Amino acid sequence: MKVILCRVVAFVLTAIFLTGCASVNKAPAEQELAAKKFAVDPSSAQLYIYRDQILGAAISMPVSVNGQVIGTTGPSSFFKLNLDEGTYTITSQGDKSSLDLQAEAGSTYYVWQQVKMGLFAAGSKLQLVDEETGQTGVAKSSLIEASY
Repeated sequence: MKVILCRVVAFVLTAIFLTGCASVNKAPAEQELAAKKFAVDPSSAQLYIYRDQILGAAISMPVSVNGQVIGTTGPSSFFKLNLDEGTYTITSQGDKSSLDLQAEAGSTYYVWQQVKMGLFAAGSKLQLVDEETGQTGVAKSSLIEASY
């Protein structure tokens, strides 16, 4: 049994290394610089969804807000959305990949997409984090264009 498990793990790791890094649709540099100023807009809620890990670099992870796919993350990437006040459900792939958010105008929210490697597939866990943690993660990442 251990031999089979070792072979499966070796196969998965080899496949990951051979496929290279996932590509994402990066935003222009000036938009990224503006997003990383973390300016508060009193008329809307600011939502950052970021993935600052290298783990699972070959895997793109889809992200949806209220059932609408906004794009896919790759390693060290983030989305920034301006939201109206209201309730939002953010989802990605994985067992613990859903997060409900009550957005208020003038507030900023940071959601960390933590990649989780499974035996046969990767998943993610979405976690609401504090401002310092979120800004640190976003600062290490590149802005992705969102379709929302």
